[in-house]
Amino acid sequence: MTARFYPIGTPGQPWSPAEVHAWRERVVKQRSHAQDVVAAIQPLRQAFDVSEYGALACEGERFPLLAVRSRDWREDLPLLVVTGGVHGYETSGVQGALQFLAQHGLETAGRANLLVVPCVSPWAYERVQRWNFAALDPNRNFRAGSPVPESAALVALLAPLRGRVLMHIDLHETTNTDESEFRPALAARDGVPFEPDTVPDGFYLVDDVDGPQPDFQRAVIAAVAQVTHIAPADAHGHIIGCPLQSPGVISFSVSRGGLCAAITGARFSTTTEVYPDSPRTTPQHCVAAQVTAVRAAIRYALDAA
Repeated sequence: MTARFYPIGTPGQPWSPAEVHAWRERVVKQRSHAQDVVAAIQPLRQAFDVSEYGALACEGERFPLLAVRSRDWREDLPLLVVTGGVHGYETSGVQGALQFLAQHGLETAGRANLLVVPCVSPWAYERVQRWNFAALDPNRNFRAGSPVPESAALVALLAPLRGRVLMHIDLHETTNTDESEFRPALAARDGVPFEPDTVPDGFYLVDDVDGPQPDFQRAVIAAVAQVTHIAPADAHGHIIGCPLQSPGVISFSVSRGGLCAAITGARFSTTTEVYPDSPRTTPQHCVAAQVTAVRAAIRYALDAA
């Protein structure tokens, strides 16, 4: 057991509902989903179809879950999916999805159908948190019958498209708060020791070990390297405990782990990870890296189709 322990719970004992409630009382609203996301989507309605695929109800608050689709949707065209904000604190994923739509969303018009969900977890987005209202991680719960409403709603939205998706890119960040807050909270919640790790300094991708696409991953990394730096391996040749598939790319059990990037069964899929706390980058660089990754992933997938 490490000397430091999370301020909620008892070491070695998983949380009860009382601890979950205590955790929820600690987190406070810091920004507005309505202003940052809903309002940003409003002008996109001129060129795209926008639908509410569900809603969250959290102690009197209602959050619409919004999806943006190509207006010229055609069943004979390949399908591209972009998701962001699975973890609410990962800001550039949300802003990257919105910026991609605003600046580049029409680039594939007539060549592919585009479906973008910019903010999967709006309650967590407002509170800059990884978990949802019930202290559950959406990105370990993308499956049928999920106990996480954010995950269940997205699974239901995408279920009719499974097996038809050419490319799915899920936009994430890895921040210093992973080590200072979120991983200690996870250990406390589950009643296990917290084992410190290091935060990778730079951009990297996560491929699915059960369906690797190394050339696709390398193409995305090559494009992003023109915008921001790529995370190096640690002293053990790993990134977050995983060996490198290639520079800036690790493999993980994405589908078996219930992660978002696997739910479409896309031929080409990846998860981005940006490091916004690096002294070598800025929030604008992080958003640009996400946009660049989306465009590179789309370009590779359509060329390979």
